[in-house]
Amino acid sequence: MAQLSADSFAFGGALMRVEDALLVLTHHIPPIVDTELVSLIDSDGRVLARPVEAPVNLPGFDNSAVDGYAVRYADLNPGAPTRLAVTGRVTAGAVPAQPAGTGTAVRIFTGAPMPAGMDTVFMQEDARLLGDAQVELPSGLARGANRRVKGEDIACGAEALPSGRRLEPRDIALLAALGLAFVEVRRRPRVAVFSTGNEICEPGAPLGPAAVFDANRFALAAMLRRSGCVVTDLGILPDDRDTIQAGLSAASQAHDLVVTTGGVSAGEEDHVRAAIADQGSLVFWRLAIKPGRPIAMGVVNGTPMIGLPGNPVAVFVTFACVVRPLIAAISGAAQTPVLSSIVTAGFRYHKKAGRREYLRVSLERHDARTVAIKYPIDGAGIITSLTRTNGLVELSEDQSDVEPGDNVPFIDYRQLT
Repeated sequence: MAQLSADSFAFGGALMRVEDALLVLTHHIPPIVDTELVSLIDSDGRVLARPVEAPVNLPGFDNSAVDGYAVRYADLNPGAPTRLAVTGRVTAGAVPAQPAGTGTAVRIFTGAPMPAGMDTVFMQEDARLLGDAQVELPSGLARGANRRVKGEDIACGAEALPSGRRLEPRDIALLAALGLAFVEVRRRPRVAVFSTGNEICEPGAPLGPAAVFDANRFALAAMLRRSGCVVTDLGILPDDRDTIQAGLSAASQAHDLVVTTGGVSAGEEDHVRAAIADQGSLVFWRLAIKPGRPIAMGVVNGTPMIGLPGNPVAVFVTFACVVRPLIAAISGAAQTPVLSSIVTAGFRYHKKAGRREYLRVSLERHDARTVAIKYPIDGAGIITSLTRTNGLVELSEDQSDVEPGDNVPFIDYRQLT
């Protein structure tokens, strides 16, 4: 478990820009050093602990990319069809019995080794059989056509994948093709999650007249697992400073990160921020972001803590903007930027300069344009504003107004979960 000192960060107390907060987090959080070997079949989503070098050439031998006829390019007539005797047949997995003679063709199938001396393959649909033992081939094919060269995908000894790569199915395909059955990865981050609030009730329990069911903890656990974490659910803590302090302290002992929701604003019953500051150090408290301005980030017993707001939409947005990059840093994973696409605004909006805002929008097609339609209710507690939209329009700190027809950056929810 990574241990941070109480003075690893400097907190000035002012409203912090999102980019500055991310620089603080990604430059001061050390990655997990523990590693383990996992089977390739179980490696999806794991983070490579060190670079992987190709132990073999890929492909390991020259082979045919199509079903057809292998020839020597030098035997072909440059400006007219060529007739050659068919003297052999090679299937995938077989080894040519003997080198083919000059002025001949060999029937070959996809993946089969190229006969010695032959360097070009005609597709079978371009060839014309003349009986059982002769084939006519058209002119104009380039030297080396339809041949896969040994090591053209990756050469033996070359870096196949870099350290910090979060493995995806395409990466696993490459590792399997290189013959690797196991891969060394970093241990998954252990993350503790709990909600705070006297009004919060466990789903399935009786709901009091002034209570609400806890949505945040379940959403957080799902997003954390999708980010490759092992999650410990610590339930709900009441709005009591001593209880929250004890919960934070206990959770910090066995986890790489602790994430809470609620209790980070400036009210008299908001105790999470004070509990972090009392036991360790507060890195930052407020970010220039909407929804989600009150975010408490600090260190307790060497373990980073993130206190997210209590409103579900703010939890979703701040997790995407702050917690996901923090988890990447803890995991030792390379930071990958969220890529936005440009869509047309189908709404008018005014915001304060100096803060970043995320608007929930649906996408529609209007006259060959993709138009973003803003959800009609702005509240950070409106969960249906997430389930009935496609993603977020991101408005930068410097932007103040959006008019219908403006180009705006759009982020699909699928990139954030």
